[in-house]
Amino acid sequence: MATTTAAKTADKTVALPKEVFAVEVKNHELVRLAYDVYLSNSRTASATTKTRGEVRGGGKKPWRQKGTGRARFGSSRNPIWRGGGIVFGPLGNENYVKKISTQARRQATRQALTLAHQSGKIHVMDVKTTGKTAEIVKFLADNKFTRKTLIAVDEKTPELIRATNNIQNVLLVSTKYLSVYHILNADAIVLSKSSLATLKSWLVKEEA
Repeated sequence: MATTTAAKTADKTVALPKEVFAVEVKNHELVRLAYDVYLSNSRTASATTKTRGEVRGGGKKPWRQKGTGRARFGSSRNPIWRGGGIVFGPLGNENYVKKISTQARRQATRQALTLAHQSGKIHVMDVKTTGKTAEIVKFLADNKFTRKTLIAVDEKTPELIRATNNIQNVLLVSTKYLSVYHILNADAIVLSKSSLATLKSWLVKEEA
């Protein structure tokens, strides 16, 4: 049985390992789970609110307990009053971390790469630059990569980082840090030729 599929490059067709780019995707539940895990683990607990005990003011009773005809209140910082404390609001110490097993994450990544290959997003070609942004801009224009482009390489050299750092809609990642989030959000995925072997060794583990 053949173990490769193919992806077109600028000059020829490159064989892609089927174990990575042609796996069965029965549904998208695992891919969605890996996507949600990435977003949750990237989230920071930056939102904070104050309880009625932390809001400034409200020490004096608004009006006397009886005889006014109004409901009794002990503090103007009661949660039901404007300017009062917040009940059950975020306190800045929430933990949004979600976990997924390594095996499930690898399988989800293989499924995401398969879906990307089926939709024609995968392009295998080496990106060469001396560190000039204009060279990457020309590379994108020559290959008609006009939208979100993901470039995955084995090694993020200083030249590649400098050349791609200030280009809008271009993301440079190391092959081993490729995630379902990166894959699904890209309109075009550029893989270096050396990254194919890295992807196979990383995502396909031989069972004992």
